[in-house]
Amino acid sequence: MSPSTPLGTGVLSIVIVSFNAGADLQSCLLSLKKGPPAVDHEIIVVDNESTDGSAAAAERIPGVRVIRMGRNAGFAAANNAGIRQSRGDLLLLLNSDTLVPPGALDRLVERLTATEGAAVAGPRLVDAEGRPELSFGRMISPFNEYRQKHRTPQWIEAETAREQFVDWVSGACLLVRRADAEAAGLLDERFFLYTEDVDFCHAIRMRGGKILFTPAAEITHLRGRSRATQPEASRKAYRASHIAFYQKHYPWYVPLLRLYLRVKGEL
Repeated sequence: MSPSTPLGTGVLSIVIVSFNAGADLQSCLLSLKKGPPAVDHEIIVVDNESTDGSAAAAERIPGVRVIRMGRNAGFAAANNAGIRQSRGDLLLLLNSDTLVPPGALDRLVERLTATEGAAVAGPRLVDAEGRPELSFGRMISPFNEYRQKHRTPQWIEAETAREQFVDWVSGACLLVRRADAEAAGLLDERFFLYTEDVDFCHAIRMRGGKILFTPAAEITHLRGRSRATQPEASRKAYRASHIAFYQKHYPWYVPLLRLYLRVKGEL
């Protein structure tokens, strides 16, 4: 372990799921190598059978371990595979379309370990122009979904400027204690893509863990870049996970949701 490891946190395992991520994955990995966290860490890329050569390119970066799934297993299953083959006391789920500035992960680790009762921490996510995204919120429900989608830029700017406990933080950059992740059963693999982070945070909260959003750490999230390569497949995956989420948490609402999606021509 590095002598600079803060607050006795042990090892940080950075797990990055990739599917035909190409240049984005390279940029993410190079940002981690350019300004590596001071905490002792490992970087694991879990490849969902990419066909663009990105897995082989990642293997050529020193210190990066690649796990090849051999199929497109989905986001939750691939993260779980990475977690199971990692060694860290702390786990960071990180999207391939992120850029991590020097010091950001150390600040995120410090806030998690210094906050009593916190099991999960998420940073402030900003786009390439520095505009914040709403990367946390209340537990998904019909009313909360509507409210989340209609937040103003001014409200988002103000809310992302203050540290607070929330119901969930985005899986684009989610730091969690291994003990809490394992107690929750890791990510629910019925969610192929989307909503798995909300469900995961919910499972941790139900066991008494707190979810912390902190602007002390800021990560650039080039949101939508990976989805843009396969928009139709991404849309179908979103709808399938959306319905699966409501089937798990609000089964009474599923018939209404299906009717709404049929009327919109999305089912």
